[in-house]
Amino acid sequence: MGMQEIMRQAQQMQKKIAQVQEEMANKTVSASSGGGMVSVTATGSQEITEVQIDPGVVDPEDVGMLQDLIVAASNEALKKAKEMMEEEMSKVTGGMKLPGMGMM
Repeated sequence: MGMQEIMRQAQQMQKKIAQVQEEMANKTVSASSGGGMVSVTATGSQEITEVQIDPGVVDPEDVGMLQDLIVAASNEALKKAKEMMEEEMSKVTGGMKLPGMGMM
C-alpha cells in the first residue's frame, strides 16, 4: 500500500469520524437516580440538555440529598453518552484505539 493510498484512507476515516461526531450531538441518552426521582438527559457529545426533578424529592431540610441525586444521574448520563460515542467511533475505526478519538 502506497503512501498516497494511506493518506486517502486516513482522510476518508477523518470525514467519517466528523460525521459520527455530528450525528452523536443529536442523539441523547438519559439516566436517573433515586428510583426515577431525578432524571438527566445528555447528548452523545456529553452536553447535558435536560434535568427533571420530581417535586416529591424537594425537601428544604435535605438539599444535600437532592444535590447527590442530581450528581449521580448526571454522571450516569455522561457515562452513557461516552459509551455511545465510543461504540459509534469503533464502527468507524474498526475497533482501533486512535489517540484523542475516544471523546471529542
